[in-house]
Amino acid sequence: MLFNSIAFLVFFIVVTALYYALPHRFRWLLLLLASSGFYMAFIPAYVLILFFTIGIDYVAGIQIERAQGPRRKHYLILSLVANLGVLAFFKYYNFFTDNVNALVAGLHLTPYELPYLNIILPIGLSFHTFQAMSYTIEVYRGNFPAERHLGIYALYVMFYPQMVAGPIERPQNILPQFYKVQRFDFEQTIIGLQRMLWGLFKKVAIGDVLGQYVNSVYDNYPMHSGLALLLATYAFAIQIYCDFSGYSDMALGAAQVMGFRLMENFRMPYAAKSVTEFWRRWHISLSSWLRDYLYVALGGSRDGRWRTYRNLLLTMLLGGLWHGASWNFVVWGFLNGLYLSVEKLLGVRVDAPLSGPAKLGRMLVTFHLICLTWVFFRAPDFSQALYIVGHIVAAPASFTDGLLPTTNIWVPMLLAVGLLLLVEFGFLRRYTFQQLSPRTGWGRPLAVSLALTVLILCFGVSSGGQFIYFQF
Repeated sequence: MLFNSIAFLVFFIVVTALYYALPHRFRWLLLLLASSGFYMAFIPAYVLILFFTIGIDYVAGIQIERAQGPRRKHYLILSLVANLGVLAFFKYYNFFTDNVNALVAGLHLTPYELPYLNIILPIGLSFHTFQAMSYTIEVYRGNFPAERHLGIYALYVMFYPQMVAGPIERPQNILPQFYKVQRFDFEQTIIGLQRMLWGLFKKVAIGDVLGQYVNSVYDNYPMHSGLALLLATYAFAIQIYCDFSGYSDMALGAAQVMGFRLMENFRMPYAAKSVTEFWRRWHISLSSWLRDYLYVALGGSRDGRWRTYRNLLLTMLLGGLWHGASWNFVVWGFLNGLYLSVEKLLGVRVDAPLSGPAKLGRMLVTFHLICLTWVFFRAPDFSQALYIVGHIVAAPASFTDGLLPTTNIWVPMLLAVGLLLLVEFGFLRRYTFQQLSPRTGWGRPLAVSLALTVLILCFGVSSGGQFIYFQF
């Protein structure tokens, strides 16, 4: 069930209406059943995987809190192994098999090959895994008490607005909210609905419009010039931002309508003046997760300069592998880790005072560094990514040769990017969604909602597919 579908609209209206109609003591059960049904709309049997890890983590959390000495760590390890084991099997088994078989064949060691399994990656498994792991780690560290209510804990993992593509919540933020009596708030409902509308607009009227061109070029890359590949890479940078942040806006908006506050996942990342700042603005729930649970665990910046660089590279390499079982994602993570290490080496400061031209220059440099990594993120495989990078660098003399598959896509593409810049950098830098409240008058929220609705109806792609990050 996709957020950009009529089925979800009906689901959201029915669940929200029932949520406020029921007494508080039954609401957790409604949300858990609704979240289970939401997830089962993809592949029903895979909900059993979630129930399996939920059961283990629920018991592990209680035992970690009760145990003393080394036994606490044993229960933590049990939880981590269960979660990572499920993730490794479904996401990395065939990747591991391919590489082992290729290595064995290259060394001529044995004719035997590991079997290749026809398995489908459960939707959002990486997000479930990291959210579940954050719970047991926080309990182990003594930062949060173990949850005794099995249903509430299951809802923490399966809460439908953010269960498929985040944000990756910490138990401190979301678990206490399930116990709070949420009363219908008309003002917050209007704000939440406007945020959902803004997310839908970014997805279908910008991301999916740009995706048409990106797919036509990247899926037929040998037929296009270096300049066409460069333009498609720029388009993909905007597409993936609108696709992913659009999902996050819809998730935060849907939760807000029911009174819940999820963490912000994006803060205009392409306004960043360094890669370090970019990662403080992009997919914040993941970058903070990697920082708190991986980078710090490896030693962070405590053990000298070179170990700091090593820790940054390892963290981003594993972050790349988290995204997908492909060498493309490993290279994507390595490049980001390399950028962060070089900036650390050069002493680049996020809060350094800069003049207007210097800010713009650093924003452009950062954007192009990130675009280079997006080539490896989007290309089908590593060899094709190298081909695309090579042809972008050696762009042909003719600007129009193979630039666009059709001329009629220029208008929606330029309109999409123009609207994004207008709203993101013009409107949202001055206003927040809280300032679009009817409390300050109906003129502004009605105008914004009407404008977004008209734009969606006029330019939205009704045949747009699932969100890009659903594959992770």
